[in-house]
Amino acid sequence: MSSIKHEEEFQVDQPIDILFPLFSAEGEKFWVPGWDYKNIMGSTELHQDYIFVTENHDHASSDAIWLVKQHDPISHYVEFYKVEPEDKVGIIAVRCNSISQSKTNVRASYECIALNEKRNQFITSFTKEDYKEFIGEWKRLLNQYFQA
Repeated sequence: MSSIKHEEEFQVDQPIDILFPLFSAEGEKFWVPGWDYKNIMGSTELHQDYIFVTENHDHASSDAIWLVKQHDPISHYVEFYKVEPEDKVGIIAVRCNSISQSKTNVRASYECIALNEKRNQFITSFTKEDYKEFIGEWKRLLNQYFQA
């Protein structure tokens, strides 16, 4: 089976402490249309080993189990395992860096690992340009959220 990893970055005109919490299960409800999740842990506070489930979201063909691999709010870094059983595994990382008091750089990486031939085809066809467009949508949605 194959795997692919892409990384992209963009800037948002918001302080890092306002922006970073939006890259969480609860935070994405504010800026991602249709985003919702099943709260498995009984808490909305993100931490290492936090688990939640999403339904058919973000290139998923089935429900996905998300595990927080790392969460470091002091360094503004979060990393998730996204497991779609019998389909693919994703490793998603977001690091925010302060450019100024009112501007933040966001670096997002996705690594996808195919678990079957169908997803192997998806992964080999998911180009850097596709990923750049995908992350460009993050920037657009975040800017739209802050302008509302």
